[in-house]
Amino acid sequence: MRLAQLIAQHRFTVSETEPPPPPGQGEVQVRVHAVGICGSDLHNFSEGSVGDTPSVFPMVLGHEPTGTIVGTGERVILEPAVYCYHCEMCRTGRHNLCVHIRFYSAGPDPGFFRDIVNLPAHNVLPLPDGLGFAEGTLFEPLAIALHSMVFVKLTPGETVAVWGCGPIGVLTIAVLKMHGARRVYAIDPVPHRRAMATAYGADVVLAPDEALAEIKSSTGDRGVDVAIDCVTRDGSLEACCLAVARGGRVVVTGIPSEPMPVIHFHELRRKEVPLYPVRRSNHETPLALDLLRERPTLFGPLVTHQRPLEEIEEAFSMLEHYRDKVGKAVIDLTAM
Repeated sequence: MRLAQLIAQHRFTVSETEPPPPPGQGEVQVRVHAVGICGSDLHNFSEGSVGDTPSVFPMVLGHEPTGTIVGTGERVILEPAVYCYHCEMCRTGRHNLCVHIRFYSAGPDPGFFRDIVNLPAHNVLPLPDGLGFAEGTLFEPLAIALHSMVFVKLTPGETVAVWGCGPIGVLTIAVLKMHGARRVYAIDPVPHRRAMATAYGADVVLAPDEALAEIKSSTGDRGVDVAIDCVTRDGSLEACCLAVARGGRVVVTGIPSEPMPVIHFHELRRKEVPLYPVRRSNHETPLALDLLRERPTLFGPLVTHQRPLEEIEEAFSMLEHYRDKVGKAVIDLTAM
């Protein structure tokens, strides 16, 4: 079978290797059809780390997979996180904080940029009828956007500013509008990403250098009820602290490149604003799949590019440099 390995920053190899053995007890074997490229994958590719965690080369990335079960052909999505179900966090229902978590594409467990994989049967869910393999890969970023709502705690009619209009950013915008946000400001330096934000429900789109002044002006210097940072770069986290209203909330789903990002603490202190980092998702995948099935014309167009495994390096480079108006890029392992 084939697998793609990131062997250094900006450098992939695609090679042949032995397929995995037959699945063990409680496992299934899946032929991978499509894998979305996540922002954390891109951190490994372009920066050689994810936050304060260095990349360990060579590594197999990819944790937004869909495929078919070997032997039955059932179409499925593959959950990348494996929980222990007995630690304190698992026992209290916060499985995404599992002390013993295994996450395919991080640490010793290779990701899904490979043809065949064995994984626990309870990590496999049916891919809804009518939903393509490429579009199905959106289950993972959409689940993260849904999980962030636990901390957003939106009351219908509130205002929100979202920094970063990549896939998780625009999916967050869509979910905010579904939850009744009255006005959503979307902030991104890339014009085609601002256009995507509009398509997903943003009421006002802004470049970063004009965002704070416009938010303050249009809210009577009050600020927004919630500021969400989906990018955490180029001062976005500090801008969230400045844009949020007194008593509001700051929610962070992006992963900063810096080990110690700048936080405007005194701004948060004076306004008594809590800051909530978001860690992946916590069993929001079934709801994400329902939304993808119910709203295909909304979510499907986010997948703008599909590339075969042999072109994985070019696909990552395209994302890194925002080329060709890319939205979500997916690696199609069935294309030759």
